[in-house]
Amino acid sequence: MSKIVTFEQLKSHSTKDDIWLLINGKVYDVTKFLDEHPGGDEVILAEASQDATEGFEDVGHSDEARALLPGLLVGDFDKNSGLDLKSGAAAAQATRVAGAVEQTSNMMYFVPLALLGAYFGWRYYSTGSV
Repeated sequence: MSKIVTFEQLKSHSTKDDIWLLINGKVYDVTKFLDEHPGGDEVILAEASQDATEGFEDVGHSDEARALLPGLLVGDFDKNSGLDLKSGAAAAQATRVAGAVEQTSNMMYFVPLALLGAYFGWRYYSTGSV
């Protein structure tokens, strides 16, 4: 059975020398990873003593970053200890928004190209070149 971490314990581990993060209802000791974090230590320090799920999911961490998490696990967070967790819906919403942005980005290229092709086709056939 994994250890249960309270909000008080999470708050007591919020310095650069000893920092725990709460992500998706689980608490991770990221102290050793702080200097290696590609985004810098300030990003992690800003998420101390709070639910860092949204910040973690918004960045879109790679599979390699997610694979590191089990080795850093301290335990499960006690949901009744005073901190309101962000629901999984926030993470799901972020995923949907990212998908919509990607789809819209593709449309930004194909629609103008289609219009341009239609214009040149119209000019070709309307000038009697056929």
